[in-house]
Amino acid sequence: MSAKRILMLVGDFVEDYEAMVPYQILIMAGHDVHTICPGKKPGDSVKTAIHDFDGAQTYSEKPGHNFAVTHAFEDTNETTYDALIIPGGRAPEYLRLNGRVIDIVKHFFEAKKPVAAICHGPQILAAADVLKGRSCTAYFAIRPEMENAGANWVNPGINLTMAHTDGNLVTAVAWPGHPEWMRQFLALLGTEIRT
Repeated sequence: MSAKRILMLVGDFVEDYEAMVPYQILIMAGHDVHTICPGKKPGDSVKTAIHDFDGAQTYSEKPGHNFAVTHAFEDTNETTYDALIIPGGRAPEYLRLNGRVIDIVKHFFEAKKPVAAICHGPQILAAADVLKGRSCTAYFAIRPEMENAGANWVNPGINLTMAHTDGNLVTAVAWPGHPEWMRQFLALLGTEIRT
């Protein structure tokens, strides 16, 4: 396996686990992961939020860790990256309003490079108009906008640990799905982990 250059889109109130855990897994597997955020420079950080499923009608939110931005958004050349990862949380709802974010996402789909999105991350995919005819999943609350964007919803039922791959896209419902989401993304990257 050759190491891949992976771009991760983050913003304030990205879901803590959905940024931190994949970042660490991908680095552990030998990949070079660059985190970017509009308006932030290398050495800055974004605030994260910890979302938990504790019996309410939706998730609860608590303050998380600060998560480091490693590269300048303004200097990003998406053509030099092999894959894209989009964590969830509240960040996608405003990141999708940034035209440059949309252009970056479109590049990965046009070039058929691996893309991993989780939880609310597919909000950015819907805004980029790249979901038509794709089967995918996400956090339940964004199902309507995914379907309005032309996606075929994969219903996880109560299985928050599932992930789904369609071509170059792997999606998952929320952080409980990290093992399967990352397993499927690593397969798209051609990464083998042997025990």
